[in-house]
Amino acid sequence: MEKPERIPGQWALPVAAAVNGVGTGMYVPFTLVFFHHVTGLSFTVVGLVLTVTGLAGMAALPPAGAAVDRFGARRVQLALYGVRAVGFALYPFAGSLPAFAAVALVTAAADRAFPAVQSSLLGEVARGAGRDRLQAANRAMQNGGYGAGALLATLVIALAGTTGYTYAAWGNALSFALAALLLRPLRPLPATGRAAEPRAGAGYRLVLADRPFLVVTGANFLNALSYSALSVLFPLFVVEWLHGPAVLTGAAFTLNTVLCAVAGVFVGGRVRRTGARRTRAAALGGALFAAAFLAQIALGTLRPGSTAVLGGGLVAVVLVYTLGELIHSPAAEVLAVAAAPEAVRGRYLAAYQMSWSLAKAVAPSLFTALLAVDGRAPWALLVLTSAAAAALLIRTERHLPADAVRPTTTTIVHTATAPTTTGTTRLASRTAGVGTAPSASRQPEAAPPSPSLTAAAKRAPLASRPAAAGPTPLTSRPAEGSRS
Repeated sequence: MEKPERIPGQWALPVAAAVNGVGTGMYVPFTLVFFHHVTGLSFTVVGLVLTVTGLAGMAALPPAGAAVDRFGARRVQLALYGVRAVGFALYPFAGSLPAFAAVALVTAAADRAFPAVQSSLLGEVARGAGRDRLQAANRAMQNGGYGAGALLATLVIALAGTTGYTYAAWGNALSFALAALLLRPLRPLPATGRAAEPRAGAGYRLVLADRPFLVVTGANFLNALSYSALSVLFPLFVVEWLHGPAVLTGAAFTLNTVLCAVAGVFVGGRVRRTGARRTRAAALGGALFAAAFLAQIALGTLRPGSTAVLGGGLVAVVLVYTLGELIHSPAAEVLAVAAAPEAVRGRYLAAYQMSWSLAKAVAPSLFTALLAVDGRAPWALLVLTSAAAAALLIRTERHLPADAVRPTTTTIVHTATAPTTTGTTRLASRTAGVGTAPSASRQPEAAPPSPSLTAAAKRAPLASRPAAAGPTPLTSRPAEGSRS
Protein backbone atom coordinates (compact mmCIF):
# COMPACT_ATOMS: atom_id res chain seq x y z
CA MET A 1 0.00 0.00 0.00
CA GLU A 2 1.23 3.53 -0.85
CA LYS A 3 0.55 6.74 0.96
CA PRO A 4 2.06 10.24 0.75
CA GLU A 5 5.19 10.63 2.81
CA ARG A 6 4.59 12.37 6.11
CA ILE A 7 7.20 14.60 7.64
CA PRO A 8 8.06 13.67 11.24
CA GLY A 9 6.90 16.60 13.39
CA GLN A 10 5.84 18.42 10.22
CA TRP A 11 3.71 20.93 12.15
CA ALA A 12 6.74 22.22 14.06
CA LEU A 13 8.40 24.18 11.25
CA PRO A 14 5.42 26.38 10.24
CA VAL A 15 4.42 26.98 13.86
CA ALA A 16 7.99 27.93 14.77
CA ALA A 17 8.04 30.20 11.71
CA ALA A 18 4.89 31.94 12.99
CA VAL A 19 6.40 32.46 16.45
CA ASN A 20 9.63 33.70 14.88
CA GLY A 21 7.53 36.08 12.77
CA VAL A 22 5.83 37.46 15.88
CA GLY A 23 9.20 38.29 17.41
CA THR A 24 10.55 39.85 14.23
CA GLY A 25 7.35 41.82 13.69
CA MET A 26 7.68 43.33 17.15
CA TYR A 27 10.70 45.41 16.13
CA VAL A 28 11.20 45.53 12.34
CA PRO A 29 8.47 48.14 11.63
CA PHE A 30 9.91 50.39 14.36
CA THR A 31 13.61 49.50 14.03
CA LEU A 32 15.23 52.91 14.61
CA VAL A 33 12.70 54.04 17.21
CA PHE A 34 12.83 50.63 18.88
CA PHE A 35 16.59 50.62 19.40
CA HIS A 36 16.68 54.34 20.24
CA HIS A 37 14.33 53.83 23.19
CA VAL A 38 15.79 50.48 24.25
CA THR A 39 19.42 51.71 24.33
CA GLY A 40 19.01 55.45 24.87
CA LEU A 41 21.39 56.23 21.97
CA SER A 42 20.62 58.84 19.30
CA PHE A 43 18.89 57.95 16.04
CA THR A 44 22.03 58.78 14.05
CA VAL A 45 24.23 56.48 16.13
CA VAL A 46 21.65 53.69 16.07
CA GLY A 47 21.27 53.93 12.29
CA LEU A 48 25.04 53.92 11.71
CA VAL A 49 25.59 50.95 14.02
CA LEU A 50 22.78 48.93 12.44
CA THR A 51 24.09 49.61 8.92
CA VAL A 52 27.68 48.66 9.74
CA THR A 53 26.77 45.58 11.79
CA GLY A 54 24.23 44.49 9.17
CA LEU A 55 26.88 44.51 6.46
CA ALA A 56 29.45 42.89 8.74
CA GLY A 57 26.92 40.24 9.72
CA MET A 58 26.93 38.92 6.16
CA ALA A 59 30.35 37.46 6.94
CA ALA A 60 28.55 34.88 9.11
CA LEU A 61 26.94 33.24 6.07
CA PRO A 62 29.94 31.17 4.84
CA PRO A 63 30.76 29.63 8.25
CA ALA A 64 27.06 29.04 8.91
CA GLY A 65 26.77 27.11 5.64
CA ALA A 66 29.81 25.01 6.50
CA ALA A 67 28.39 24.34 9.96
CA VAL A 68 25.13 23.10 8.46
CA ASP A 69 27.00 20.64 6.25
CA ARG A 70 28.94 19.35 9.25
CA PHE A 71 26.42 19.37 12.10
CA GLY A 72 23.03 19.49 10.38
CA ALA A 73 20.62 22.38 9.88
CA ARG A 74 18.48 21.67 12.96
CA ARG A 75 21.37 22.03 15.39
CA VAL A 76 22.60 25.23 13.76
CA GLN A 77 19.05 26.60 13.69
CA LEU A 78 18.68 26.00 17.43
CA ALA A 79 22.02 27.72 18.05
CA LEU A 80 20.94 30.77 16.03
CA TYR A 81 17.66 31.00 17.93
CA GLY A 82 19.67 30.95 21.14
CA VAL A 83 22.00 33.74 19.99
CA ARG A 84 19.07 35.91 18.88
CA ALA A 85 17.21 35.31 22.15
CA VAL A 86 20.22 36.28 24.26
CA GLY A 87 20.92 39.30 22.04
CA PHE A 88 17.46 40.81 22.41
CA ALA A 89 17.41 40.04 26.12
CA LEU A 90 20.63 42.05 26.48
CA TYR A 91 19.65 45.06 24.34
CA PRO A 92 17.97 46.96 27.22
CA PHE A 93 21.26 46.76 29.13
CA ALA A 94 23.41 47.92 26.18
CA GLY A 95 23.26 51.64 26.91
CA SER A 96 26.79 52.50 25.79
CA LEU A 97 27.95 52.60 22.19
CA PRO A 98 30.50 49.73 22.51
CA ALA A 99 27.97 47.49 24.27
CA PHE A 100 25.24 48.22 21.71
CA ALA A 101 27.63 47.66 18.80
CA ALA A 102 28.82 44.34 20.25
CA VAL A 103 25.31 43.01 20.86
CA ALA A 104 24.09 44.32 17.49
CA LEU A 105 26.99 42.65 15.65
CA VAL A 106 26.40 39.22 17.16
CA THR A 107 22.64 39.47 16.69
CA ALA A 108 23.01 40.71 13.09
CA ALA A 109 25.27 37.77 12.27
CA ALA A 110 22.63 35.35 13.55
CA ASP A 111 19.88 37.22 11.69
CA ARG A 112 21.77 37.13 8.38
CA ALA A 113 22.57 33.42 8.69
CA PHE A 114 19.09 32.40 9.82
CA PRO A 115 17.23 32.30 6.45
CA ALA A 116 19.91 30.14 4.80
CA VAL A 117 19.88 27.68 7.69
CA GLN A 118 16.09 27.56 7.69
CA SER A 119 16.07 26.76 3.96
CA SER A 120 18.62 24.00 4.60
CA LEU A 121 16.36 22.61 7.33
CA LEU A 122 13.49 22.56 4.84
CA GLY A 123 15.67 20.46 2.55
CA GLU A 124 16.45 18.03 5.37
CA VAL A 125 12.90 17.41 6.56
CA ALA A 126 10.99 17.25 3.24
CA ARG A 127 11.50 16.05 -0.31
CA GLY A 128 9.85 16.55 -3.66
CA ALA A 129 6.51 18.35 -3.67
CA GLY A 130 6.50 18.21 0.14
CA ARG A 131 9.09 20.97 0.12
CA ASP A 132 6.82 23.23 -1.91
CA ARG A 133 3.91 22.65 0.46
CA LEU A 134 6.03 23.22 3.55
CA GLN A 135 7.65 26.37 2.16
CA ALA A 136 4.25 27.86 1.28
CA ALA A 137 2.97 27.07 4.79
CA ASN A 138 6.10 28.53 6.38
CA ARG A 139 5.81 31.78 4.48
CA ALA A 140 2.10 32.15 5.19
CA MET A 141 2.55 31.50 8.91
CA GLN A 142 5.57 33.78 9.11
CA ASN A 143 3.71 36.65 7.46
CA GLY A 144 0.84 36.12 9.85
CA GLY A 145 3.35 36.28 12.68
CA TYR A 146 4.78 39.55 11.33
CA GLY A 147 1.38 41.19 11.42
CA ALA A 148 0.57 39.84 14.88
CA GLY A 149 3.96 40.93 16.23
CA ALA A 150 3.61 44.47 14.88
CA LEU A 151 0.12 44.73 16.37
CA LEU A 152 1.29 43.33 19.71
CA ALA A 153 4.21 45.77 19.89
CA THR A 154 1.88 48.66 19.07
CA LEU A 155 -0.46 47.67 21.90
CA VAL A 156 2.39 47.22 24.40
CA ILE A 157 3.88 50.60 23.54
CA ALA A 158 0.47 52.29 23.68
CA LEU A 159 -0.18 50.88 27.16
CA ALA A 160 3.30 51.12 28.68
CA GLY A 161 4.73 54.15 26.86
CA THR A 162 8.42 54.15 26.01
CA THR A 163 9.00 51.40 28.58
CA GLY A 164 6.99 49.21 26.24
CA TYR A 165 9.98 49.05 23.90
CA THR A 166 11.95 47.25 26.61
CA TYR A 167 9.07 44.84 27.15
CA ALA A 168 8.94 44.29 23.39
CA ALA A 169 12.65 43.45 23.33
CA TRP A 170 12.21 40.86 26.07
CA GLY A 171 9.09 39.55 24.36
CA ASN A 172 11.11 39.16 21.19
CA ALA A 173 13.78 37.20 23.07
CA LEU A 174 11.07 34.98 24.54
CA SER A 175 9.58 34.34 21.10
CA PHE A 176 12.92 33.13 19.75
CA ALA A 177 13.36 30.80 22.72
CA LEU A 178 9.84 29.43 22.24
CA ALA A 179 10.44 28.91 18.50
CA ALA A 180 13.54 26.88 19.34
CA LEU A 181 11.56 24.66 21.72
CA LEU A 182 8.91 24.11 19.06
CA LEU A 183 11.51 22.65 16.71
CA ARG A 184 12.36 19.80 19.09
CA PRO A 185 9.85 17.29 17.59
CA LEU A 186 11.16 17.95 14.07
CA ARG A 187 13.39 15.18 12.73
CA PRO A 188 15.29 15.11 9.43
CA LEU A 189 14.30 12.43 6.93
CA PRO A 190 16.73 9.54 6.49
CA ALA A 191 19.51 10.22 4.02
CA THR A 192 18.81 8.89 0.55
CA GLY A 193 22.15 7.12 0.40
CA ARG A 194 22.77 8.73 -2.96
CA ALA A 195 24.37 11.99 -1.89
CA ALA A 196 27.98 12.22 -2.95
CA GLU A 197 30.51 13.29 -0.36
CA PRO A 198 32.17 16.63 -1.10
CA ARG A 199 35.77 16.43 -2.22
CA ALA A 200 38.24 17.12 0.56
CA GLY A 201 39.03 20.82 0.80
CA ALA A 202 36.54 21.74 -1.93
CA GLY A 203 34.44 24.00 0.31
CA TYR A 204 32.86 26.91 -1.51
CA ARG A 205 34.88 26.19 -4.65
CA LEU A 206 32.24 23.58 -5.41
CA VAL A 207 29.57 26.29 -5.33
CA LEU A 208 31.56 28.74 -7.42
CA ALA A 209 32.11 26.07 -10.08
CA ASP A 210 28.38 25.36 -10.37
CA ARG A 211 27.40 27.85 -13.07
CA PRO A 212 23.69 26.97 -13.31
CA PHE A 213 23.27 27.49 -9.56
CA LEU A 214 25.13 30.79 -9.76
CA VAL A 215 22.72 31.91 -12.49
CA VAL A 216 19.79 31.02 -10.21
CA THR A 217 21.45 33.02 -7.43
CA GLY A 218 22.02 35.99 -9.73
CA ALA A 219 18.39 35.89 -10.86
CA ASN A 220 17.33 35.89 -7.23
CA PHE A 221 19.41 39.01 -6.57
CA LEU A 222 17.48 40.79 -9.32
CA ASN A 223 14.16 39.64 -7.90
CA ALA A 224 15.24 40.46 -4.33
CA LEU A 225 15.40 44.12 -5.38
CA SER A 226 11.68 43.82 -6.14
CA TYR A 227 11.01 42.57 -2.60
CA SER A 228 12.79 45.63 -1.17
CA ALA A 229 10.63 47.96 -3.27
CA LEU A 230 7.54 47.71 -1.06
CA SER A 231 9.34 48.62 2.15
CA VAL A 232 11.94 51.08 0.82
CA LEU A 233 10.73 52.64 -2.44
CA PHE A 234 6.94 52.54 -2.15
CA PRO A 235 6.60 54.96 0.82
CA LEU A 236 8.97 57.52 -0.71
CA PHE A 237 7.27 57.28 -4.11
CA VAL A 238 3.79 57.80 -2.66
CA VAL A 239 4.70 60.74 -0.43
CA GLU A 240 7.45 62.51 -2.40
CA TRP A 241 6.47 61.90 -6.04
CA LEU A 242 2.71 61.30 -5.97
CA HIS A 243 2.17 63.67 -2.99
CA GLY A 244 -0.28 61.20 -1.51
CA PRO A 245 -1.13 60.77 2.17
CA ALA A 246 1.27 58.64 4.20
CA VAL A 247 -1.63 56.49 5.39
CA LEU A 248 -1.69 54.85 1.95
CA THR A 249 1.71 53.26 2.60
CA GLY A 250 0.51 51.73 5.85
CA ALA A 251 -2.57 50.40 4.08
CA ALA A 252 -0.38 48.87 1.38
CA PHE A 253 1.80 47.07 3.95
CA THR A 254 -1.26 45.78 5.76
CA LEU A 255 -2.89 44.52 2.56
CA ASN A 256 0.30 42.77 1.46
CA THR A 257 0.85 41.12 4.85
CA VAL A 258 -2.74 39.93 5.18
CA LEU A 259 -2.84 38.50 1.66
CA CYS A 260 0.48 36.69 2.13
CA ALA A 261 -0.75 35.17 5.38
CA VAL A 262 -4.24 34.23 4.17
CA ALA A 263 -3.71 33.30 0.52
CA GLY A 264 -0.15 31.91 0.55
CA VAL A 265 -1.00 28.23 0.95
CA PHE A 266 -3.95 28.44 -1.47
CA VAL A 267 -1.94 30.10 -4.26
CA GLY A 268 0.97 27.72 -3.74
CA GLY A 269 -1.39 24.75 -4.01
CA ARG A 270 -2.94 26.05 -7.22
CA VAL A 271 0.49 26.52 -8.77
CA ARG A 272 1.52 22.97 -7.83
CA ARG A 273 -1.68 21.51 -9.25
CA THR A 274 -0.90 23.00 -12.66
CA GLY A 275 2.28 20.92 -12.70
CA ALA A 276 4.28 24.10 -13.25
CA ARG A 277 8.03 23.88 -13.20
CA ARG A 278 9.59 25.80 -10.37
CA THR A 279 11.64 27.85 -12.83
CA ARG A 280 8.50 28.80 -14.78
CA ALA A 281 6.54 29.63 -11.63
CA ALA A 282 9.35 31.86 -10.37
CA ALA A 283 9.56 33.50 -13.81
CA LEU A 284 5.79 34.11 -13.76
CA GLY A 285 6.14 35.77 -10.37
CA GLY A 286 8.85 38.02 -11.80
CA ALA A 287 6.60 38.90 -14.75
CA LEU A 288 3.86 39.94 -12.31
CA PHE A 289 6.39 42.10 -10.47
CA ALA A 290 7.23 43.79 -13.77
CA ALA A 291 3.52 44.38 -14.49
CA ALA A 292 3.04 46.00 -11.07
CA PHE A 293 6.06 48.24 -11.61
CA LEU A 294 4.81 49.29 -15.04
CA ALA A 295 1.57 50.32 -13.35
CA GLN A 296 3.60 52.42 -10.90
CA ILE A 297 5.23 54.19 -13.84
CA ALA A 298 1.75 54.92 -15.22
CA LEU A 299 0.63 56.32 -11.86
CA GLY A 300 3.81 58.35 -11.65
CA THR A 301 3.07 59.81 -15.06
CA LEU A 302 -0.62 60.59 -14.45
CA ARG A 303 -0.22 61.67 -10.80
CA PRO A 304 -3.93 61.49 -9.90
CA GLY A 305 -5.07 64.42 -7.80
CA SER A 306 -7.91 62.49 -6.20
CA THR A 307 -6.94 60.49 -3.14
CA ALA A 308 -9.65 57.94 -3.95
CA VAL A 309 -8.33 57.40 -7.48
CA LEU A 310 -4.75 57.25 -6.28
CA GLY A 311 -5.67 54.82 -3.50
CA GLY A 312 -7.55 52.58 -5.91
CA GLY A 313 -4.61 52.53 -8.30
CA LEU A 314 -2.17 51.67 -5.52
CA VAL A 315 -4.42 48.89 -4.24
CA ALA A 316 -4.45 47.36 -7.74
CA VAL A 317 -0.66 47.61 -7.87
CA VAL A 318 -0.29 45.92 -4.47
CA LEU A 319 -2.67 43.12 -5.47
CA VAL A 320 -0.65 42.30 -8.61
CA TYR A 321 2.63 42.65 -6.69
CA THR A 322 1.45 40.37 -3.90
CA LEU A 323 0.24 37.73 -6.35
CA GLY A 324 3.70 37.79 -7.91
CA GLU A 325 5.24 37.37 -4.46
CA LEU A 326 2.98 34.43 -3.59
CA ILE A 327 3.88 32.65 -6.84
CA HIS A 328 7.56 33.53 -6.93
CA SER A 329 8.66 33.01 -3.33
CA PRO A 330 7.89 29.29 -2.75
CA ALA A 331 9.04 28.29 -6.22
CA ALA A 332 12.32 30.22 -6.11
CA GLU A 333 13.26 29.17 -2.59
CA VAL A 334 12.53 25.48 -3.11
CA LEU A 335 14.29 25.58 -6.50
CA ALA A 336 17.47 26.63 -4.71
CA VAL A 337 17.01 23.99 -2.00
CA ALA A 338 16.42 21.20 -4.52
CA ALA A 339 19.22 22.30 -6.86
CA ALA A 340 21.80 22.16 -4.07
CA PRO A 341 23.67 18.85 -3.65
CA GLU A 342 22.65 17.23 -0.38
CA ALA A 343 26.16 16.86 1.01
CA VAL A 344 26.98 20.57 0.60
CA ARG A 345 23.49 22.06 0.80
CA GLY A 346 24.45 24.41 3.62
CA ARG A 347 27.20 26.04 1.60
CA TYR A 348 25.01 26.33 -1.47
CA LEU A 349 22.16 28.00 0.38
CA ALA A 350 24.52 30.32 2.25
CA ALA A 351 25.75 31.53 -1.15
CA TYR A 352 22.15 31.85 -2.33
CA GLN A 353 21.19 33.85 0.77
CA MET A 354 23.99 36.28 -0.04
CA SER A 355 21.86 37.49 -2.97
CA TRP A 356 19.10 38.53 -0.53
CA SER A 357 21.55 40.27 1.79
CA LEU A 358 23.27 42.18 -1.02
CA ALA A 359 19.95 43.33 -2.45
CA LYS A 360 18.81 44.61 0.95
CA ALA A 361 22.12 46.47 1.35
CA VAL A 362 22.07 48.02 -2.13
CA ALA A 363 18.37 48.85 -2.46
CA PRO A 364 18.07 51.95 -0.20
CA SER A 365 20.88 53.95 -1.81
CA LEU A 366 20.03 52.75 -5.33
CA PHE A 367 16.33 53.61 -5.06
CA THR A 368 16.83 57.00 -3.42
CA ALA A 369 19.46 58.01 -6.00
CA LEU A 370 17.16 57.15 -8.90
CA LEU A 371 14.15 58.74 -7.21
CA ALA A 372 16.10 62.01 -6.96
CA VAL A 373 16.43 61.98 -10.77
CA ASP A 374 12.84 60.98 -11.58
CA GLY A 375 10.19 59.23 -9.52
CA ARG A 376 9.59 56.74 -12.32
CA ALA A 377 13.25 55.84 -12.81
CA PRO A 378 13.56 53.22 -10.02
CA TRP A 379 10.39 51.48 -11.22
CA ALA A 380 11.76 51.38 -14.76
CA LEU A 381 14.92 49.74 -13.43
CA LEU A 382 12.84 47.19 -11.52
CA VAL A 383 10.87 46.34 -14.68
CA LEU A 384 14.17 45.53 -16.39
CA THR A 385 15.58 43.52 -13.46
CA SER A 386 12.36 41.51 -13.08
CA ALA A 387 12.23 40.71 -16.79
CA ALA A 388 15.93 39.80 -16.83
CA ALA A 389 15.49 37.49 -13.83
CA ALA A 390 12.59 35.68 -15.52
CA ALA A 391 14.61 35.23 -18.70
CA LEU A 392 17.61 33.88 -16.77
CA LEU A 393 15.49 31.30 -14.94
CA ILE A 394 13.90 30.00 -18.13
CA ARG A 395 17.22 29.96 -19.98
CA THR A 396 19.05 27.98 -17.29
CA GLU A 397 16.32 25.46 -16.44
CA ARG A 398 17.64 22.85 -18.90
CA HIS A 399 20.99 22.89 -17.08
CA LEU A 400 19.49 22.29 -13.63
CA PRO A 401 18.73 18.87 -12.11
CA ALA A 402 15.38 17.59 -13.35
CA ASP A 403 14.00 16.94 -9.88
CA ALA A 404 14.88 20.51 -8.87
CA VAL A 405 12.94 21.97 -11.78
CA ARG A 406 9.88 19.74 -11.47
CA PRO A 407 8.53 18.84 -8.03
CA THR A 408 7.99 15.12 -7.52
CA THR A 409 5.72 13.23 -5.16
CA THR A 410 7.62 11.04 -2.71
CA THR A 411 5.80 8.01 -1.28
CA ILE A 412 6.48 5.31 1.27
CA VAL A 413 5.79 1.76 0.08
CA HIS A 414 4.98 -0.50 3.04
CA THR A 415 6.06 -4.09 2.57
CA ALA A 416 6.16 -7.11 4.84
CA THR A 417 9.78 -6.40 5.72
CA ALA A 418 10.39 -2.67 5.90
CA PRO A 419 9.07 0.56 4.44
CA THR A 420 10.85 1.71 1.30
CA THR A 421 10.87 5.30 0.13
CA THR A 422 10.32 5.76 -3.57
CA GLY A 423 10.22 8.70 -5.91
CA THR A 424 12.27 10.58 -8.46
CA THR A 425 15.78 11.05 -7.10
CA ARG A 426 19.24 11.95 -8.31
CA LEU A 427 22.27 9.72 -8.71
CA ALA A 428 25.06 9.86 -6.17
CA SER A 429 27.23 11.52 -8.80
CA ARG A 430 25.00 14.61 -9.00
CA THR A 431 27.53 16.89 -7.29
CA ALA A 432 30.24 15.63 -9.56
CA GLY A 433 28.11 16.11 -12.65
CA VAL A 434 27.53 12.56 -13.87
CA GLY A 435 24.13 11.21 -14.82
CA THR A 436 21.17 11.84 -17.04
CA ALA A 437 17.90 13.58 -16.41
CA PRO A 438 15.52 11.13 -14.76
CA SER A 439 12.29 10.49 -16.60
CA ALA A 440 8.89 10.28 -15.00
CA SER A 441 8.92 6.51 -15.25
CA ARG A 442 12.32 5.99 -13.71
CA GLN A 443 12.38 3.26 -11.05
CA PRO A 444 14.28 3.56 -7.77
CA GLU A 445 17.74 2.03 -7.73
CA ALA A 446 17.98 -1.32 -6.04
CA ALA A 447 21.54 -0.85 -4.79
CA PRO A 448 24.12 1.92 -4.42
CA PRO A 449 26.66 2.38 -7.22
CA SER A 450 29.77 0.27 -7.19
CA PRO A 451 33.06 1.71 -5.90
CA SER A 452 34.42 1.94 -9.42
CA LEU A 453 31.38 3.87 -10.61
CA THR A 454 31.60 6.20 -7.62
CA ALA A 455 35.25 6.87 -8.28
CA ALA A 456 34.50 7.64 -11.90
CA ALA A 457 31.72 9.95 -10.87
CA LYS A 458 34.01 11.96 -8.61
CA ARG A 459 36.41 12.50 -11.51
CA ALA A 460 33.70 13.70 -13.88
CA PRO A 461 33.51 17.42 -14.76
CA LEU A 462 30.83 19.54 -13.15
CA ALA A 463 29.61 20.84 -16.52
CA SER A 464 27.98 17.51 -17.30
CA ARG A 465 25.44 17.71 -14.48
CA PRO A 466 21.99 16.27 -15.26
CA ALA A 467 19.65 18.55 -17.16
CA ALA A 468 15.93 19.06 -17.04
CA ALA A 469 13.79 18.10 -19.96
CA GLY A 470 13.16 20.68 -22.68
CA PRO A 471 10.65 23.44 -22.06
CA THR A 472 6.96 22.89 -22.60
CA PRO A 473 4.07 25.34 -22.27
CA LEU A 474 3.02 25.87 -18.67
CA THR A 475 -0.60 24.98 -19.37
CA SER A 476 0.21 21.68 -21.04
CA ARG A 477 1.35 19.94 -17.85
CA PRO A 478 -1.09 17.41 -16.34
CA ALA A 479 -2.92 18.41 -13.19
CA GLU A 480 -1.60 16.86 -9.98
CA GLY A 481 -4.37 17.01 -7.45
CA SER A 482 -2.45 15.02 -4.85
CA ARG A 483 -0.09 17.94 -4.29
CA SER A 484 -2.62 20.43 -3.00
